[in-house]
Formats: sequence, structure tokens, C-alpha cells
Amino acid sequence: MARIDIPRKSIYRLSIYQRCLGKLRENDVDTVSSEALAKAAGVKSTQLRKDLAYFGQFGTRGLGYSVDVLSNTIAEVLGQNHLQPVILVGVGNLGSALLRYGGFRKEGFDVVAAFDIAPRGQAALKIPILNLTEMTRFIRENQVKMAILTVPASGAQAVTNQMVESGIQAILNFSPTVLDVPEHVVVNSVDLAVELENLSYFIR
Repeated sequence: MARIDIPRKSIYRLSIYQRCLGKLRENDVDTVSSEALAKAAGVKSTQLRKDLAYFGQFGTRGLGYSVDVLSNTIAEVLGQNHLQPVILVGVGNLGSALLRYGGFRKEGFDVVAAFDIAPRGQAALKIPILNLTEMTRFIRENQVKMAILTVPASGAQAVTNQMVESGIQAILNFSPTVLDVPEHVVVNSVDLAVELENLSYFIR
């Protein structure tokens, strides 16, 4: 499928729709209405239809969407129809915890290697942990385009520059800093402290 220019918020919602469709598949549900899928995803049905309209017309009036067809189409749009190789940089406490997470492959992502400035043998992780000096060669040889960054803020930009120069195009950033990247590189930042601060507003 050709690359489609879709707003980032719509891409984010596509991932949510896909998880809802996965649960329907597990329960052997063949079709779902836009209202039911939107309710499960926590959005309005008009928003759901607008998001789906970016990559085609689906559904039959009075019958709804085919769960299998819609799920397979979203998987193709999101690049889930093949395992996407991913590297992780920064094998500290958070990085090690992420490497132990077993759900990446289920969602179409294969963490193929981790890198650290002082790699330590962690056989239990079953993922090669290499010295940071090997990262550029590994990225280029294995055509890796996606990375998870869990290094301290002080070293995040330098590591990011090296990754981008090596060919990384998408970064999931757990470092508590804003990264400066070229326009063709996409960064999604996860600041756990900020998320907790946001939640604390609603506590009374």
C-alpha cells in the first residue's frame, strides 16, 4: 500500500482501533458497527469514520465493518504485516525492563539488539547487548529504522544524532529532554514524570 499522509493523531487512533479489533477477533466477532467500535475505542463515531476514510471506504450500511478486513488493512497501513526491527539504546533500569517486555513481537516489533556505553552481560534478556561504538554498523547492516531511547538526558541528543546519521527514522524517546531531529525523523516522547503530574491534577 502506498504511503498515505495521515495526521499523527489519526495514526495514534488507528493503533487503538487495531487493539479493539484484536479483541473482537479473539471473541470470534465477524462484523462491528462504527458506533460499537468507536465506543470501544473511546472516540465519537464521526471521528472513527473520518480516520478510516483516509485510506479507503469500508463497511456496509446496516451491516458495519468486517473485522478481519479492517484489521488487516490497518495492519498494512501501520506496517504490522511484517516484523519491524527495533533497537534499544540505554540498558539501565528502564531499558532493561523494556527488554524484558514480551509483547513487542505480538504487535509486530522485533527488538533485535540493545546498546549501552558500558554493556553488561544479561543472559536472561536473550537479546544481544552491544557497545555503543557498534551501533552505526549494526543499524546500517540490518537496515533498522526504529529505535527506543532510554539514556540520561545529558547524552540523549548526541546519541540521537548518531542514530539519525546511521539511518534511524523513528524514535520512541524515554529520555526527559526534547530532541532536535530533521523533519524526516519522527519522535514520540514519553515523560513518565510529566504524565504523573498530569494525573495528579485530577486527584482531590
